[in-house]
Amino acid sequence: MAKRSGDYFGLSWIVSLILAIIPVTSWILGALTRFSEGKIVAGLIRIIFGFNIVWICDLILMIVSKHILRILPV
Repeated sequence: MAKRSGDYFGLSWIVSLILAIIPVTSWILGALTRFSEGKIVAGLIRIIFGFNIVWICDLILMIVSKHILRILPV
């Protein structure tokens, strides 16, 4: 698999960080990213719970590791 520069559809890290700061875009793009990876259950979990604790974890992990939270890594 090709190395991606950011976690939201291969966008640059700074653009992904800006999108992660905005709660609505983080919620929607996080779910869409998981669905595009074929992780249906993880996408549904992001839709249901992605607007609170997952959003804060996404922000912290995007700054530290440049990737969003992987709730279900399978």
